[in-house]
Amino acid sequence: MSHNMNIINEIKEAKLIGRGGAGFPTALKWEMVKKAGGRLKYVISNASEGELGLHKDLFILKKYPEMVFKGMVLAMDYLGTKEAYFNFNRKYYLLTKLKIKRFIKKYKKLGYNFHVYEEHPSYIGGEETALLNAIEGKKVQPRIKPPYPATHGLFGKPTIINNIETFYNVARVNDGVFKNNRFYSFIENGKHKGVYHFPDDWTLWEVMEKAKKIPKFKFFVQVGGSASGAVLNMSQLKTKKMTGAGSIEIYPATTTPRQILTKWFKFYAEESCGKCTPCREGTYQLYELIKKRGAIKWKEIMEIVNVMEKTSFCGLGYSIGVPVKSYLKNVLKKKI
Repeated sequence: MSHNMNIINEIKEAKLIGRGGAGFPTALKWEMVKKAGGRLKYVISNASEGELGLHKDLFILKKYPEMVFKGMVLAMDYLGTKEAYFNFNRKYYLLTKLKIKRFIKKYKKLGYNFHVYEEHPSYIGGEETALLNAIEGKKVQPRIKPPYPATHGLFGKPTIINNIETFYNVARVNDGVFKNNRFYSFIENGKHKGVYHFPDDWTLWEVMEKAKKIPKFKFFVQVGGSASGAVLNMSQLKTKKMTGAGSIEIYPATTTPRQILTKWFKFYAEESCGKCTPCREGTYQLYELIKKRGAIKWKEIMEIVNVMEKTSFCGLGYSIGVPVKSYLKNVLKKKI
């Protein structure tokens, strides 16, 4: 096993950012963990993907598991640790465990300890501190920050937590073949329509064109996540670029507000961890409102969304404003 002691500088030069959705600079996160006190440190690879529509992580696990392990080992060597956890969406582990077990066995012989944690697929599992609680056997709810995982992570020890695409990119940086590309997953009519690897700086229109995914009908898209992502109309695709976790969901222009709001609100209501009142009660009320017959009560919906945005404990609650407000503005052209 070759140890690249210069990996942090190479990651900086590549301007690598996390691919779990937040886009935090990878080198900065790693340096914070390295500088934190104590001898025992952890590396966690997160393949949670509990949000609707996302499926790039499964694609990477099936096609490039060796690159993910290589990236994790580079992180472990950088920190001087032998301890790592691989957090899997349980469905993903069932589909990839034969390959994964082979790599765990291989690295065990080299002195690296990879522990597998199988997570019940959930949106909150993508939140770093909720994931830490889950692995520790505690209630799957986010922690108060600060302190951050970089200094007080798994079992109170400094911890690097990155998405598996980030570790894949670290391995490519190490091999000298990294290009500023990212994985894009497509969804249409609730069905997975493939994963593509294209430049990060392409417009959404370029990505869709190259993937041959521009529909013959009028449409709008939701990008970055298919519940929390921003909604864009056709004319915006030629200037906007990808954000978040890399998904592009295509909706026919004939999709009704009730159809799309029901999908989002049901997801948020089911995924709320219940820790804070604004999110727990807000998601429930939104779902109840949209289930009622008659005209959609937009004023009431927006009052709840605004409260959730301002007062929710974590990203699950305050992210709900992104899809709702962008849909109103860009597709319905409404002001409420």
